[in-house]
Amino acid sequence: MRGIHVAGRIVVLALTSVSVSVASAQAPNFPNHTIKIIVGPSPDVLQPVVVEPRPGAGGKLAATAVQTAAPDGHTILFATPTYTLNTVMKLASYDLVKEFVPVAIIGLISYALVTHPSVPAKSVSELVAYAKANPGKLNCASAGIGTAPHIACEYLNTLAATNILHVPYRDVNSGMMATVGNVTQMFFGVATNAKPQIESGALRGLAVSTARRSQLLPDLPTMIESGYPTFDMPGWGGLITTAGTPADVIEKLNQEVQRAVARPELRQRLFAAGMEPPPPYGPRDVQQFIAGDIARWTQFVDAVGIEKLKGEAARQ
Repeated sequence: MRGIHVAGRIVVLALTSVSVSVASAQAPNFPNHTIKIIVGPSPDVLQPVVVEPRPGAGGKLAATAVQTAAPDGHTILFATPTYTLNTVMKLASYDLVKEFVPVAIIGLISYALVTHPSVPAKSVSELVAYAKANPGKLNCASAGIGTAPHIACEYLNTLAATNILHVPYRDVNSGMMATVGNVTQMFFGVATNAKPQIESGALRGLAVSTARRSQLLPDLPTMIESGYPTFDMPGWGGLITTAGTPADVIEKLNQEVQRAVARPELRQRLFAAGMEPPPPYGPRDVQQFIAGDIARWTQFVDAVGIEKLKGEAARQ
């Protein structure tokens, strides 16, 4: 997911200039050595900071590195929906709720439903009507089995009673390019990747996956506006750390992240990378957000059927 990768690097650069090491009334002895950001299958965040990529095993390596670290706030995981979705899909080797504590949300991401221009549909309702009238003619790309674009394709099938074929690719860019090339005819892509393809006419944008319209693609309606009131599927990037980390350390980390992402120049760079600014979430808000994300994915996976999704994975 290129947007998250870029956004992660931007946040690292920004937060290294934030005076996290300055003593304050909260956690006055924190940090007292280098802070390590563990990055799983996505991006790159504090001062002083070391970014340690652990991209393998669908996030398990990165999660384990933080799960087993000392609960002192010096080892942090850059988290994305990969972790909440793995939890719901029962693919996680960790308990996201019990073994980690949320720190901050850095940015929100929307997925855009795009189609190849050869598909004679200019709205979601027209796409559904076309799919029903032409069974077997539409293929929906994804970034791989069990990814957000995959769930989005199958959830639309479930809600609209269509039979659009899912075609997995190895990553977001491959799925997008397959749709540009008309190998597949539709895709739920990250808005920042979809935007230039829509503007150039290579793809047609129909809707975005979030409850509110995307600032990147403000002319596109939401899936909710398009007649699917339960289709609220946001992407996000945030920070979590080891369970048992003191509350004052979590509070200080949260405040420093909020201060960094509120800087106009950083907001602009995050926006350019496809991440829209989140509300000013405190630690409790972040906890509720992640719990809500687990609930959303549970709803989607239950609707599609976890055995169907896992069965497709077994066939690959």
